[in-house]
Amino acid sequence: MSGDPPVDPEGRGHDVEDVDPAAFAMGDIDEVVRFVVVDHGPARVINVVGEIDTLTAPVLRTRLDEHIGEVDLLVLDLSEVTFLGSAGLAVLVAAKDEADRHNHRFRLVPGSRIVVRALEATGLLTLFDLADTAADALTT
Repeated sequence: MSGDPPVDPEGRGHDVEDVDPAAFAMGDIDEVVRFVVVDHGPARVINVVGEIDTLTAPVLRTRLDEHIGEVDLLVLDLSEVTFLGSAGLAVLVAAKDEADRHNHRFRLVPGSRIVVRALEATGLLTLFDLADTAADALTT
C-alpha cells in the first residue's frame, strides 16, 4: 500500500472507515471490512468492501445505525462484498425495519451474484428496494 487515501471513482469527497481486525475479541480476521461513505444531499451511500460474516456483521450494524436516521435515503452498495452470510442478512433486515420506523428509504445495490444468491436463497430478495448501481439508487 502506498499510504495514499482511497480514491472515490466519481470524484466526490468521502469518508473511509476501516475496521481494525484487532478490535474483535474473537480472534484474528483475515479479511478486513471497509466502508466508504458518500453524502449526496438528502441521501447517503455506504459502499461495503469485503466479507459480511458473523464477525463483521456487528460492525455493519453499527455503521448502518449511525446513518439510517440521519438521511431520507440510505443506499447500501454491496457491489464489492465477497461473502454475505446469515448474520449479514439479519443486519440488512434490521436496517430495513429501522428505516421503516423512521419513515426513511433504505435501498440495496446487490451488485454481484454472491449477494443476489444469498438474498434469493433466503427469500429476502423481494423484501428490499433494489437498484442496479448506486447512481441508479439515487435517481429512482
